[in-house]
Amino acid sequence: MKFTLGIAMSPLDQLTELARTAEEWGYSSIALPDSLFYSEKVSAEYPYTPDGSRMWNEDTPWVDPMVAAAAMGAVTSHIRFYTQVLKLGSRNPLLLARQVGSVANMIGNRFGLGVGLGWAPEEFEWCGAPFADRGKRVDEMIDVLRLVLGGGMVEYHGSFFDFDRLQMSPAPSAPVPLYIGGHSPAALRRAARVGDGWTSAMIKFADLRSTITRLDELGAFDKPFEIQAVCIDRFGLDGYRQLADIGVTDAIVVPWLFYGVGFDGPLQAKKDGIRRFADEVINRL
Repeated sequence: MKFTLGIAMSPLDQLTELARTAEEWGYSSIALPDSLFYSEKVSAEYPYTPDGSRMWNEDTPWVDPMVAAAAMGAVTSHIRFYTQVLKLGSRNPLLLARQVGSVANMIGNRFGLGVGLGWAPEEFEWCGAPFADRGKRVDEMIDVLRLVLGGGMVEYHGSFFDFDRLQMSPAPSAPVPLYIGGHSPAALRRAARVGDGWTSAMIKFADLRSTITRLDELGAFDKPFEIQAVCIDRFGLDGYRQLADIGVTDAIVVPWLFYGVGFDGPLQAKKDGIRRFADEVINRL
């Protein structure tokens, strides 16, 4: 099982040094969060907390994940980066394909695209995208991204996106992995159908195990398929062994939280947490 460093809600001036440290201590990837803006009022509940509240406020720091991947990729040599997850529904697939292709080329094919629909109607509407039919729109967006990033002259004629022959150069020299987020039945079907993996939000072990079983039933594992998990009730060597046993291939962790350092904690304390977790878990597992 691999370990990915989660950097959500860390100050932006810490990110490049966290990336260097994670690479040095054997983490496989860095998970890049996505938040477009903080709306003062929101007309939907956040789906991944018990009471539907957001875990951040208007002052919480966020960076565009493409910018973060380029900046951290420039100071590292082999650690990978993936969005976890990028809110696809509020974006334009052609503009996004340009960004993804640029990042993948600039950091040597060390980039994966994790996507979800997005949950807040305001993010869709204020970015000019309809909230209605978002699932069908996202399915077409995934088709467009795969098509354009595959290289060559292509065209697409769908219900939501329609363009004649075009080409973006250079295309990535290797396929960009696509990971599908979301816990709904539709998200799991999408992951099994078109994804190279499924990526979780915060989830308990029992729910994670049943989700992996469902993905198996849907045929996800008929091809190479990753399970990236943020499990909130399994920790330590025994806990991560249990995750590996049920099929988790990539555990996403925020090591400094295990040692009493908050999201906005000092850089040196976070680096110490990265090293300590590597010694206590990664190297021993």
